[in-house]
Amino acid sequence: MFGLRRFNKQPAEPANDAAASPIPVKIDAEELLRRLEWTVIRRLDGALQGDYRTLFRGFGLDLADLREYQAGDDVRHIDWNVTARLQTPHVREFQEDREVSAWFLLDLSGSVDFGSGAVRKRAVLTSFVAVLARLLTRYGNRVGAVFYAGKASAAIPARSGRRHVLHLLERVGAMRADGKSGETHLGELLERASSSIGRRSVVFIVSDFISAPGWERPLGTLAQRHEVVAVRLYDPLEQVLPDLGLVVLQDAETGEQLFVDTHDPGFRRRFAAAAEKREAALRKALAEAGVDCLELATDERLDEALLHFTRLRRRRSQFVGGLSGPWARDI
Repeated sequence: MFGLRRFNKQPAEPANDAAASPIPVKIDAEELLRRLEWTVIRRLDGALQGDYRTLFRGFGLDLADLREYQAGDDVRHIDWNVTARLQTPHVREFQEDREVSAWFLLDLSGSVDFGSGAVRKRAVLTSFVAVLARLLTRYGNRVGAVFYAGKASAAIPARSGRRHVLHLLERVGAMRADGKSGETHLGELLERASSSIGRRSVVFIVSDFISAPGWERPLGTLAQRHEVVAVRLYDPLEQVLPDLGLVVLQDAETGEQLFVDTHDPGFRRRFAAAAEKREAALRKALAEAGVDCLELATDERLDEALLHFTRLRRRRSQFVGGLSGPWARDI
């Protein structure tokens, strides 16, 4: 499947509307965060109806009170010691610990530098991390990150505060694959995260999921312990190849090149079929692991994508009310 997965194409000039498309990665971290706070984050504040209080649920529970058992109470909450002492069934009531630890697993391999238009996938990744990290840390929650740039590298410990977000963004902007790292092995990033993240957390896997096989099992292991959301980056040109005539396709991670005739309808059909097969395999892997997927395209507004995702989550939670977990009461 050489040449059908990654392309290096010179992007056009970036658009002027900061809210319409993510900010390019080559920018001062302070300026990037300030722009996103005035565009994307401000809009999300008004549209999410409740801010952080409806973003996530904490993982800890503190005992708040004891009361007599009533019809419909969960029998698992019965305090049998108190019940035996008072000869009347009593249940425990808990108060939720709202503190959340979030981790970003960031795929910064060569393929995320691709973008067929004004914005590259790397810029989408950077803007997403900036928005989510800032929304979380300003309420006292902590965020950390594990990077992959040809190999799983050092992790940034989870901390809170605006300065920590700026440090995280600077590390994202500075870290790039060397162009000779070869094919991405996403499983290495997931295995590194499993050993690095201690307490139960919300984990965002931000990647285009263009990887060598074998990452599905580490994903399932990670999802058993943490609340995992796959943030899938993609460019429209990776799905359907237009008639561009004779072009050179280059693998962004190995440097190999292939000269193809995109005017050939048969080649474009095979390209679309390969992309569709890859899509089906990705969706199957995420579904089997029980992981939700937020899709971010290079030609889509970041705030619109986040709002669409949260509306779907909220709508689904209305049908499955009672499920626990940090996303049960959606954004």
